[in-house]
Amino acid sequence: MKRSAIKLELFADERQREKLDQIGDPLANIDELLNFKVLAARIDKIAPRGDGAKGGRPAYPTEVMLRILLVKKLYNLSNDQMEFQLLDRMSFKRFCRLTNSRTIPDATTIWVFENRIGEAGAREIFDGVESQLFAKGFIPRGGQMIDATLVQAPTQRNTREENKLIKQGAMPADWEPAKRRQKDTDASWTKKHGKSYFGYKMSVNVDNRYKLIRKVQTSTASEHDSKHFDAVLDPFNTSRDVYADRGYPSKARTEFLEDEGYRDQIQRRGTGKKPLSQTQQGRNRRLAKTRARVEHPFAAISQMGGKFVRTIGQARANFSMLLMAACYNVKRGVFLVATNGGRGAPS
Repeated sequence: MKRSAIKLELFADERQREKLDQIGDPLANIDELLNFKVLAARIDKIAPRGDGAKGGRPAYPTEVMLRILLVKKLYNLSNDQMEFQLLDRMSFKRFCRLTNSRTIPDATTIWVFENRIGEAGAREIFDGVESQLFAKGFIPRGGQMIDATLVQAPTQRNTREENKLIKQGAMPADWEPAKRRQKDTDASWTKKHGKSYFGYKMSVNVDNRYKLIRKVQTSTASEHDSKHFDAVLDPFNTSRDVYADRGYPSKARTEFLEDEGYRDQIQRRGTGKKPLSQTQQGRNRRLAKTRARVEHPFAAISQMGGKFVRTIGQARANFSMLLMAACYNVKRGVFLVATNGGRGAPS
């Protein structure tokens, strides 16, 4: 009988887990970074679990579902794919506290949990992650950078007449209920660099020191970037420098920043009748070296599949965008702790 490298034994699963720890499980690093019990308590406060008084199957703990939600977003999985991975993947089961559980949340259970917490729950997750990173010493430093990115949605194949009715806030009378449920009437069209996009917009505030997302504002794609400026301005940054691109400057904004004690580091925009001077062009190039750092979180979010939503309606799109921003901060937080020898921010 030929010899084989395969060694069968009763405790093979335990040995494989030990090997996983030796190699390095990225989810274990997230477990060390965050206090999930605190995050779950924040969610339960705004979206309480059912008490089982009406009978039926007991709900899974909020902490377990929260962990599943983060893994799903981090790995860009659908609900069905997430259910399969929970059954199949050892590291996922361990992170989600389901290693020895006979039951696993199915795709419908995950969907129900997402609807239970909604956009408010996603906001709590984002704020909760940011506050825990803040408590570890990763406070906003070095100035703040404001920018927006487009998040595309599935294109709607409507006629001109149908689009006209939708813009007026009405619904075509010949649309059956089943068809209406599949139509995204919230998303809008916009143009960028001569190309048309359909979907939503996410504006963020990123601090210059740690490149963590501190503020998030969402809307449809057609809303101008500058309308989100005040909503994402962060008063807690230790520096008064505010960086933004040429889509944000205005006389009123410059006066506002000056009155509030900020230093205006917004790039200037020329016009056909009044082009930028050599001095202004040089200033734009100097500011661009710092302002460009805000593009790095967008690139990371794009790699995680966060620049496209497969949902219908603004509420669910907002949920997806907020959760993706939170997941970016989680990954960034793990990196920051690792580069500081496993500790929080240096004092």
